[in-house]
Order: sequence, then structure tokens, then C-alpha cells
Amino acid sequence: MKAIGDLANISLKKVFPHNLRHLFARTFYRETKNLINLADILGHSNLDVTRGYASDGIKEWKRNIEKIKLLEPET
Repeated sequence: MKAIGDLANISLKKVFPHNLRHLFARTFYRETKNLINLADILGHSNLDVTRGYASDGIKEWKRNIEKIKLLEPET
């Protein structure tokens, strides 16, 4: 992993298995929007844990919904 990270000009401080797991989770969720399937793949029994991995995607959903003005803004 370190050799590939070096080739990709990624700081070696950021190259470790758990970051790869998070990258996979964010990418999978962004493409599929399937939190339950992602939880199964990651082996999570609690969806709240999986939400943490996919939080970037959930924030993006919220921004997109706010763009179309279907929800009142939070105060």
C-alpha cells in the first residue's frame, strides 16, 4: 500500500488499511446510495456506524435537497 501511495503522491502518513476502508465506503455509498448493503459489506450490525463512514454522501444529499428548496432551512 505504501508503494502505491508513493506512486500516487499521497502522504505516507495517510496510507493505512483503515483509510482504504473509509475510501471504499464513501465511494460505494456515493455510487449506490445503499446504506444497508454497505453495512453488510463492512460487517456492521449498527447502521449508525455505517453512517459515519458514509457521512460525506449524506451531507451531499442534504446540500442537494436544500438546492431545490423542498425543506425549510435549519435555524
